Order: sequence, then C-alpha cells, then structure tokens
Amino acid sequence: MNKSNKKKIIPVIIAAVVVLAVICGVFIYNSGLAPTDKNNKDDVIVTVEQGSSAYEILDALADKGLVKSKLSAKLYMKLNSPDNLQAYTYVLNKSMSFKEILGIIEAGDLKYVMTSKFTIIEGSTAADAAKNIAKELSVTEDELKSTWNDEAYLKKLIKKYWFLTDDILNQDLICPLEGFLYPDTYFVIKENPTTKDITEQILDNTEAKLGTIKDEMEKYDGSLFELMTLSSIVENESLYEEDRPKIAGVFVNRLAKDMPLQSDITVLYPLGEKRVDVRESDLQVDSKYNTYKHAGLPVGPVCSPAVDTIKDTINYDKNDYLYFFATEDGKVLYSKTYEEHLKNIEENGWY
Repeated sequence: MNKSNKKKIIPVIIAAVVVLAVICGVFIYNSGLAPTDKNNKDDVIVTVEQGSSAYEILDALADKGLVKSKLSAKLYMKLNSPDNLQAYTYVLNKSMSFKEILGIIEAGDLKYVMTSKFTIIEGSTAADAAKNIAKELSVTEDELKSTWNDEAYLKKLIKKYWFLTDDILNQDLICPLEGFLYPDTYFVIKENPTTKDITEQILDNTEAKLGTIKDEMEKYDGSLFELMTLSSIVENESLYEEDRPKIAGVFVNRLAKDMPLQSDITVLYPLGEKRVDVRESDLQVDSKYNTYKHAGLPVGPVCSPAVDTIKDTINYDKNDYLYFFATEDGKVLYSKTYEEHLKNIEENGWY
C-alpha cells in the first residue's frame, strides 16, 4: 500500500472509531437512564423536600435504588435543565426510567403523589384493618365492612382475582375477605378513595404477594381457601418463626385423626377478642369458627397470614405431636399424648 492510500485510509479509520465511540457512548448513556428493575412494580416512597436542588433529588432517588447510572442521570439533568421540581412524597417504582421519574417530579404529577397511608398488621383481623383504615382515610369502619360483605361486589372480585373463590360467599363467614387482606403498609395516592378503591389496592397487593408462592400453594393437599384458613390459625398460634412449621404439623396431625383442632384463636375470633385466658363459657359459643365444638377447619380464616406463614403451613413439620402449650416467655412445649400435655400445663401454667 502506497503512502497516498494510507493517508486516505487513516482518516476513515479515525472517523469510524469516533462514530463507534459516539454510538457506544449514546448506548451507555441511554442504558444508564433505563429502569433499574423493569419487572419490579413494588411501591418505592421518595420524599422531595421543599427547596431541594436537582442533584439532591438525584441523590434521594439513587438512595432508593431508582437510578441505574448517576453519571447518565447527571448528564441528562445537565442537558435538560429541569427546574421547578415539585416538593411532594411520591409513590414510584423501579420499573420506571429516570426520564419518567424526573418528568413526574417536574410536573408534580398527582397520580403519583401520596396523600396518606395505612397499615394492616400480620395476624390482625379484617375488623382491625377496617379500624386502622378508617383512622387514616375518609371512610368509616361500617362502610368498609359493608363493602366487604356486598355479595354482588364479592362476585366481581372472584372474577378478577385468582385466589378468591366461591368459598367466600358462605353466609356463615363474619367477613368474606378475611385472610385475603394482605398485611402490609399501603400508600394511598387518590385524595378521596372509595371503599372499593381501597379494597382493590389491598387485593392487588395480595395478588402480587401470593403470586410469588402460587406454585407452592397449588401443591397443598386441600383447597386454597382451606390453606388460607389453616395458615391464619398458625399465624396467631405461633409467636416465633421456628414454631410455625411444628404447630402447622400438629394441626395437620389432628385433622388426619379427625380430632377437633381446639384452637383458642378460633374460639375468640367470633367474639372479636384477643386474650390468653380462654374461659369455659367461651368454648361453648355456638359458632362455625369454634373448633372445640366443630370438627375440622373453621368456616374460614381468622386473620391475615403473611406469605412466610403460608409457606410454613404448606411445608409443615412432619412430627408425631398432637398437642402444644406456650409458656409465658413464648416457648412452645409439644407433646404426643394428652397426659404429657396436661403435665406440661401443670408444670408451666401461667394463666
């Protein structure tokens, strides 16, 4: 190759390298603005304080895992000079791109602005949930309970959510949605949500949470409703995580032997009470939830179980125990015979 040709080729190579570098740079830049997890739509709460600079907001977003590349984000902000960023508490998620998030904050998009929040506690009842929600939002407990017992509405929910079945239409249930109001903290975006808005926000979360163990739930030897019912009992009968599979195993053993479950939790549920000292008169209450008077599972769930409890119920400990007794410090004593059980109570009774 002569010198003349070399002189012609070198600029072409340089130009090609420059073009390639630009293409790579653009690709890296755009990639850095992409969602950090396009499949994760869990709520991420970010508060933009009054007077925050654009870069302070960027740091806040990055701290919450919403920024894939701070370098790309800073360059984007420099090129676009966002101003008048609105100070609110936003409900965002990791499936949003940085451009989308910044656009929401720049516009102060009320669709993503949190107006209030409420919490449903693990092991709490639907009545507890209604009380907590009513404290935080502009709805009453009675309005929520009425919605949760509206048969026509329940039938629509059954069509919408895979985990709700005709079992919830049983007239003996105190609250048809008991057990399916997933325990979590909920961030409300609508300024004046209706009881149906609230209900479906909760059930959407229940669907997301149960969806993570759907395959395991399908392996359970019983219906999904029965699984949720048993899990709800295990949730409130166990204080410590390590006891959940064992206690679930005890109840499975009793069911297999056609023994009554005799769970105090189920006795107190229709009474709307939570206490340790179950009285003889409580045991005589004629309720389909009373597992002292009625064999098998109660008519329905007695609280909101968490996913971990449901998993422990499915994967119960295969033991020979038929009884258990919790000491004052929460330690659970297991026994295979009624005589052993009585001895445990006699030696460790505290109420």
